[in-house]
Amino acid sequence: MDLQGKNTVVTGAGRGIGAALARAFHARGANVVLADVAGAADAAAAIGGDRVIGIVADVSTEEGNRQLVEQSRDAFGPIDLFFANAGVGNGTTLADTTEDVWNTAFDVNVHAHRWAAKYLMPEWLERGDGYFCSTASAAGLLAQIGSGPYTMTKRAAVAFAEWMSITYGDAGIKVTCLCPQGVNTEMLHGGDDPISGNNVVKVAGAVLEPDDVAEQVADTIEAETFFVLPHPEVADFMQFKATDPDRWLGGMRKLQRRVQQG
Repeated sequence: MDLQGKNTVVTGAGRGIGAALARAFHARGANVVLADVAGAADAAAAIGGDRVIGIVADVSTEEGNRQLVEQSRDAFGPIDLFFANAGVGNGTTLADTTEDVWNTAFDVNVHAHRWAAKYLMPEWLERGDGYFCSTASAAGLLAQIGSGPYTMTKRAAVAFAEWMSITYGDAGIKVTCLCPQGVNTEMLHGGDDPISGNNVVKVAGAVLEPDDVAEQVADTIEAETFFVLPHPEVADFMQFKATDPDRWLGGMRKLQRRVQQG
């Protein structure tokens, strides 16, 4: 997809990867709606110009997604690309994670994707064109040490993106799924629990800047391919996991011990 002149929506765009995606899309000529529960207006103002707008949106509910799709169409017209980027990373062990945390993780990291798609797809299928993008995680392809909700919901996010591509690809719908490891955002630096995924990714590989990740995403969208793996080692880990899962699980337990011991 050539982003020039395209109407795009990015959720979780008040900061971090979402704000960087909005900047990258806008720089390539797109009209951009930045959506978030807070910070979207400021992030839009920082970009500036008449091709960008910030909208307050709570994508943890179906109604929030419906309203976002409607408001975005009102702002610029039919949506060409929707990027479900908003995410949460709370939760640790089974004993220490409340049901509210589990429910919020599923609502934001998974259900928000399908709710958005529900209100996008009729128009896209009618015209035979549309682009659905999502931010999952390397944890969705591998696993996350520490957070059960994050591991499960990001795996589900990858599965939903794959299902969308399989089910609707022949109808003209394109899908891209972003699966990074460590990115220099507030989520990454949000906790000091020794077994948190935040600390694991700091140990396991490079921590990338959001703008660098966003440029890779924009390139992938222009090429219309599925995965964005900003950390290339993730592809190697996926192959290792597939060919020798027991050894891979043992290696993950070893990494967990390493992080716990500091």
